[in-house]
Amino acid sequence: MLFCCLGTVAAAAEKHSGTIDLAALKILDLQTAQTIAVASNPDMAAAQARVEQARARVRQAAATWWPSLDLNGGGARQRLSESSYRASNNLYSKFGLSTDQTTEQYSANLQATWVLFDGFYRNFKEQQAAYDEQSVSAALVDSQRLLVTSVAEAFLNAQLAQTYIDIARADETFYTRQLEDAQNRYDVGAGPWGDILNIKVQVNSAKTSLIRSQREFEAAGYGLAALMGLPEATFPPNLRLEALDKARAATSSKEKTEQLIQDALATRPDVRRLENVVKQTDAATGMAKAPFYPKVHIAGALEGAKEGDMGLDEDDFGNTVAMNMSWNLYAGGADKARLIEAEQARREAGYTLAGLRNSIAAEIRQDLALLAAAEEQVRLQRETVQLVEENRDLAKNEYEAGEASLVRLNEAQRDLITTYGRLAQALVGHQLAQQRLLSATGRNLNVLQKQPGNR
Repeated sequence: MLFCCLGTVAAAAEKHSGTIDLAALKILDLQTAQTIAVASNPDMAAAQARVEQARARVRQAAATWWPSLDLNGGGARQRLSESSYRASNNLYSKFGLSTDQTTEQYSANLQATWVLFDGFYRNFKEQQAAYDEQSVSAALVDSQRLLVTSVAEAFLNAQLAQTYIDIARADETFYTRQLEDAQNRYDVGAGPWGDILNIKVQVNSAKTSLIRSQREFEAAGYGLAALMGLPEATFPPNLRLEALDKARAATSSKEKTEQLIQDALATRPDVRRLENVVKQTDAATGMAKAPFYPKVHIAGALEGAKEGDMGLDEDDFGNTVAMNMSWNLYAGGADKARLIEAEQARREAGYTLAGLRNSIAAEIRQDLALLAAAEEQVRLQRETVQLVEENRDLAKNEYEAGEASLVRLNEAQRDLITTYGRLAQALVGHQLAQQRLLSATGRNLNVLQKQPGNR
């Protein structure tokens, strides 16, 4: 399941990213941003490199089952000192022999070594490497899960700032029109100068809010672009985020809490990672027991040596075949201490896994509660917007008819702008709660794979 999920997400992200030209886009939606992030974020590329390293370690562990073969060769030229040469020559002359002051020695050998038994160390070493590869692969998928969640939070926060820009512009437009009407009334002597001054203050206040929201949107965009892996953390010019859907249905999860928890424990990649870490510690315990067994290996060598000429032939070669057994009987208690360390590491991994399972259950319960609260907030804010819109329109009509003061209109307009902002916050909060629940259950990558263009 892990490798299938990893391969599917990577392929889908690569396909989607390869067909998207941000420079040609005018509207960026959340799922497109998430898909591009999975394909382009440098941290994901680094995590993939760690997976390849783990795969190479598996091959290294498998290589220890094969014999090792070494080829060596050498040559030396030796010239004796005058005193050493005279002493050697005097010694050899007593037997009617002579020696050279300068000699050359050449050698070559081919040596093979094959471990037959090492206390099952290689078995557990290969198991440990395989579990490590699965653990690192699960960590990659978990990094993607967290990245998708981070992109969702950054996108929705930027979308909220963009919505505040629209609200501030609408506020500025409303007071600009009111200023024109007040100026016209003043020009014909039907309105006071104080209304013009008051409305100009409101226009400036709306412009200030607009500038602040634009800067907040710009800052949020840099963070989102960095998560998406865009060069220099900047978006192409004229790219706008998808507008906040104010009519979006605010629904909570209908699934039972216990079922969501069970599904999360079965699919969350961080759980899979820790499960493989536990298996790694089991293999490490087996490796720690290996020194309590003897080691047996065979060795063979083909060795040749010749003096004065590097042209070795078959008469210059001999061979050796040997079987060796070694068994350490006492090492000061180090082997037993290593075994205890490995067993405690296994216990630690087990407790860590149990703690993660508990935290996942708590996280899902919390996210469900927050999602239900966010749903209720959206419902209340939508009702409030309807009431405040009606009140603002009533105050506007009364002011234009001369039946209400500008103060009442300003108050009604401020209430409307504030309520619009709260509705936007509630909508974004609801989507954030949904994204966090998807992340907690480990389903956000599945949702990403099902979007159009990734099928």
